[in-house]
Parts: sequence; C-alpha cells; structure tokens
Amino acid sequence: MESSSSFWSIASRQAMKTGGFLAKIYCFLHVTTNYVGFAAYAFGPSMIPTLHPSGNVVIAERISKPIRGDIVVFRSPENPRKTPIKRVIGIEGDCISFVIDPKKNVKSETIVVPKGHVWVQGDYTQNSRDSRTFGPIPCGLIQGRVLWRVWPFQDFGSLRPTPT
Repeated sequence: MESSSSFWSIASRQAMKTGGFLAKIYCFLHVTTNYVGFAAYAFGPSMIPTLHPSGNVVIAERISKPIRGDIVVFRSPENPRKTPIKRVIGIEGDCISFVIDPKKNVKSETIVVPKGHVWVQGDYTQNSRDSRTFGPIPCGLIQGRVLWRVWPFQDFGSLRPTPT
C-alpha cells in the first residue's frame, strides 16, 4: 500500500511541475503576442513587388508607432475579421493626392489625413483595396508594424520603410 501512495505522491508533484511550466509558457506567449510582436500571413497581389502574391509569413511588432513608408498589419475597416497588410503613405496632417481608380486614371482627389489616422496603400496600386477605397484608417486599427519576412525562406530579411 505504501508504494501506491508513494507513486501518487511522485506523480502529483511531477504533474504540478509540468503544469506550472506550461502555465509559464502560456503566459510568456500571451504577453509576447499581445504586447510585443506576432507573426502574420500576407498574400495577394496588392503588395507586389515587396511581398509575393502567393504568400509570405512576416513578423510584426506592436511597440512603436508607424511612420511614412512602414508596412503595417491592420484590422480592416470594412471587415474586422480581415487583417490586410499595406504601406503607410501618409500620417495625420499630411495632404495626400491620389487617383481614385488607377485603371481608368480619370479622377483624382486630395485629402488631408485627420488626427489619429493614417493613409495606407498597397505597393501595386492597380490591384489594391486600400485607403483610396475606405479612406484613412484610425491608428487604433493598426495591429503592428512589419519588420521581417521569414517565409519564403529565400527572401528572409528586413522589410525597412521605403520613402514615399
């Protein structure tokens, strides 16, 4: 009877150690992904040539405020379940002139980016749903600033801001 008691005592101690370790890992991952950075999947033609239309895995950080030229992940103002990736073209107070429909190249418009908003556009303006469609986005919708491309591995590297 004593060996059975000893077994359960050892098993319960081991379970507590393992459970504590798993709780620490969960807490670390929760804090890291919600407050520091996260991985995101980008696909589609809107960011050609910077990102491949067949798909990229990128690393984004949540700490710094985006500046002109940064690539950002944001919650879509049209569909909150989507998180598109676009380039910041203008920040609050900037005067942005753009062609409404680049395929027709007929009508252009100028807008001043309101306070607390940014203007985002895809690098491939011929095929991109961006601020030209839904207007400037509130900074609160920005999930993070893209720093690195990690997949496809042959293109691994930094995605630095480009002048706009």
